[in-house]
Amino acid sequence: MLVSKEGVTLEQIALIQISQVIVFGNIQITTPALQLLLDEGIEVTLLSQHGQFYGRLVGPSGGNGALRVAQVVRSRDVAFALRTAQQMVYGKVHNIKVFLQRYARRLDAPKVNSAAESIAGLLQRVGRTETINSLMGVEGQASAIYFGIWKDLLHAPWVFEKRVRRPPTDPVNVLLSFGYTILTQNVLGAVQTAGLDPFVGFLHQLTYNRPNLALDLVEEFRPIVVDSVVLRCLNNNIILPGHFVDGEDDAPILLDDNGKRLFIRELEARLMQEFKHPESGDTVNYRRVMLLQAYRLAGTLDLEGAGGIYQPFLVH
Repeated sequence: MLVSKEGVTLEQIALIQISQVIVFGNIQITTPALQLLLDEGIEVTLLSQHGQFYGRLVGPSGGNGALRVAQVVRSRDVAFALRTAQQMVYGKVHNIKVFLQRYARRLDAPKVNSAAESIAGLLQRVGRTETINSLMGVEGQASAIYFGIWKDLLHAPWVFEKRVRRPPTDPVNVLLSFGYTILTQNVLGAVQTAGLDPFVGFLHQLTYNRPNLALDLVEEFRPIVVDSVVLRCLNNNIILPGHFVDGEDDAPILLDDNGKRLFIRELEARLMQEFKHPESGDTVNYRRVMLLQAYRLAGTLDLEGAGGIYQPFLVH
């Protein structure tokens, strides 16, 4: 694959080295290049210059209609949907607890450890919820405690008061939102590879044109993939204050092009980082685990109930 600007070759990359293509702003891709990428199963994600998601180009989706029918039926089964959603929230809350425990040990920070203990207490409430709304309430409490302690995880000059999504109003929130966008596209690819319908979720209920199932499976990966990269980039001076520029009302602060390259490089390294799977012991990376989790969920959708209940990916 050849990358050029105004007729000057910037880089030539072997196809085997490409796992995903992310296009920002007004960039052109030739039709032969698109055909080659799609033939090789390489997704192309289109974002605005500011990182707003436009869409994805992917190859043909799986033809397992029976699986998708089962997914829809199971999503309308209130008891099954609640049990599945509980497992997804349990995975997220467990992983943010472990994430904080690691930082508490590293920083010798009692306040961070106290926050982890508070989140651990919420884990017991997840399985006792009786509706999706009450489950979302527990998840919201865990997130509030989690992001409430972030000010103690960041080094100067970075300041973080609270999670702000639309639009992000400070550098930390800009990186979090940008990272979650890229993470969601990776999980979306795993969902489609597994033959599932990305719009039919369990925790995130039906909403028009929203990839609810991908958002479901994203939850357990947020802290261990994106959040860890954000803190690494800021605390290790990979991303600097000078990488952020003033924007407009709909995007008051933006990450510049160099900052985007650096952040994507670090996020890609995290996604491809190899480790031993805590259950199987196999050598995997996070992209592989996302696919395994999508297939794991697909295996639970048997209408006879033989597939059991979804088990999230838990770090230790």
